Amino acid sequence: MENKRLKKKDKEDREKPSTKKIIIAVFLIGFAFFGSFLIYFILQVALNTPTPMVVVVSGSMEPELYKGDLLFLQGVEPEDLRDGTIEDKDGDIIVYDARGLWDGAPDEPIVHRIIDKWHNESGWWFKTKGDANSMIDGERDVEGGVPIPEDRIFGKVVGKIPYIGWVKIFLTETNLLIPLIVILAVPLIVSIIMDIFKEEDEEEAERKKESKKPSYKVLKDPDFQKSRIKDEESQQDQSTKDDFDF
Repeated sequence: MENKRLKKKDKEDREKPSTKKIIIAVFLIGFAFFGSFLIYFILQVALNTPTPMVVVVSGSMEPELYKGDLLFLQGVEPEDLRDGTIEDKDGDIIVYDARGLWDGAPDEPIVHRIIDKWHNESGWWFKTKGDANSMIDGERDVEGGVPIPEDRIFGKVVGKIPYIGWVKIFLTETNLLIPLIVILAVPLIVSIIMDIFKEEDEEEAERKKESKKPSYKVLKDPDFQKSRIKDEESQQDQSTKDDFDF
């Protein structure tokens, strides 16, 4: 019964390090995954917009903004957005959803400068243009350009980080996002599994090594000492007897 209990305890002790490692690994992966969403949510609240970050995907705003720039947006009241002129380029740069506003409008949010704005019973309306473009947005379909309603605007540009958006552009244009996640995840998972088995093998080898050593408590046990002395005396007597046994 005692041996069975000791074996069960030994098995539990072996499982604890493996279970602990798995829990830590899962926690770290989950923290990295959900942490990114948490940061994005904090930016949404702090910048007052559901889309606090976008990447410039074309050169239509050069030299003010370049393809690959990561932009930070801030939500503002439409009446507070500043318009300017095509020549002076002093209007606010905004990001808006153009899908369905004119034929061939891109799926990606557009990052352009306000060149005009007005208000009517339907709300605020804006006209925009890329600094490097020769035409107002939507002018190919509608003479004078297509007005942008206020509810299509995500926010105005308040900051940028150059080049970092190229990662997103590359992964999107090459469809490598999912393969890259798999490539990064597989070695991590394999490494965790190998570490678990390696630790178990080392512990098993250590246990076997320890099992071959006499227990310290046994060596200190008086009965064991008496038994060992008795065995040694018996061996000496047998040896003496053999010496005189002709």
